[in-house]
Amino acid sequence: GTRTEAWAEGLHNANNNASPGGWPGARGGHPLAAFGGPGAKPSYLDRVVQEIVESERTYARDLRSIVEGYLGKIIDAEEPVLRPEQVSALFGNIEDIYELSSTLLQNLESCANDPVAVAVCFVTRSQEFTIYTQYCNNYPSSVAALTECMRSKVQARFLRECQERLRHALPLGAYLLKPVQRILKYHLLLQEIARHFEHKAGDDYELVLEAIDTMTCVAWYINDMKRKHEHAIRQQEIQSLLLGWKGPDLTSYGELVLEGTFRAQRVRHDRALFLFDKALLITKRRGDHYVYKSHIPCSSLMLIESTRDSLCFSLAHYKHGKQQHSLQAKSVEEKRVWTHHLYPTFAPFLSILTPQAKEAILEMDLFYPPRLPRCSPERLKKSWSCQPLGDAATEPLQGRRQSEPTKHNLWHLGEQGELARWRHQRRRKRRLWARTARRSCQGLGICCWSPSRNRYLHQPF
Repeated sequence: GTRTEAWAEGLHNANNNASPGGWPGARGGHPLAAFGGPGAKPSYLDRVVQEIVESERTYARDLRSIVEGYLGKIIDAEEPVLRPEQVSALFGNIEDIYELSSTLLQNLESCANDPVAVAVCFVTRSQEFTIYTQYCNNYPSSVAALTECMRSKVQARFLRECQERLRHALPLGAYLLKPVQRILKYHLLLQEIARHFEHKAGDDYELVLEAIDTMTCVAWYINDMKRKHEHAIRQQEIQSLLLGWKGPDLTSYGELVLEGTFRAQRVRHDRALFLFDKALLITKRRGDHYVYKSHIPCSSLMLIESTRDSLCFSLAHYKHGKQQHSLQAKSVEEKRVWTHHLYPTFAPFLSILTPQAKEAILEMDLFYPPRLPRCSPERLKKSWSCQPLGDAATEPLQGRRQSEPTKHNLWHLGEQGELARWRHQRRRKRRLWARTARRSCQGLGICCWSPSRNRYLHQPF
């Protein structure tokens, strides 16, 4: 808002050799003592800010060595050493990133070691950091191009000569990784400022938090775009290897969410499953190809867990319950991951059930709880100290299911005979439920417990 605009104006003046005292802030606009200045003992916060500036200076110097010491030498060579497509794949948009880092370094150096001014530098340039998306997406191609170059004696010798001229201890590959590492580190450096900020209230602190939110969202966006890019490439690869498929292009089913191979019951070959946003594709491997076997729209997908084997589960179209695909995972963890992702696809089926039927299904613990929503900029802005993306995705898989008894409850069951009877009753009810659920696949209905008949009864809607 207005506060950020005022800081941005101060940043512009500082870049035009204006006095650093022009920075507005809690200090009333008085000139700030430089880091390590006379009469001022540097605090931990001063050292954190200095580390941000110094690390950016080193980073900009490394980028310059790539642009001038490698790319420039390749372009200026009398005889072409690398093909144009190799150069494009190898360096991507490294020149744009070098230009951004150089400008950011100038801004940071003009901040006179003020942590709030440093934070504003990132807020005002937030949109410019999206150029890292193109570089990160291209990075796998860069690694592949460098590997190809090192297989050529002429190209490998040329790159080693460039490294020797630059007096680099590490080869080019180590330097090409630095932009990927740097863009994902900015928000961590800014968090150190907030952690050691003296007054955790007021406009200055809010600006620091805004900078953290900004760079966290940038890191999240780049990670998400990189993941989507990789999945899109994999989706195209699956399409090219798929045999017997007469449906639409796989991109019409949305993003690729998950893929895996399972042992299938009553068939000879394993099944390769591909879960998309809108459909589940079931295939079998034939050499390097996939042979189409079936597909189920996610809006009609039904998940049935096995009560006999903890690694088994079945998938079926809810209108064709008899045509089940019974699968066995390689481990309990793999099964949990798949049921964790398959559960949201079952939600549309649950939505057409009566509240009693839905409660009966969920209480019998046939399905795992829904996964947490994907991390988003809106969610990140609620808390700048959010967990890493991987932690949020796996957290629901680690907890005890709600229907499982606690150790405290088991302790109060008393003797081993009572505990054995409790387990026997639980297993019996689960078998009866599973049997009734399989029969109910022929039509929608509710399964109710009948005390007189001591079993579950299916009542069609």
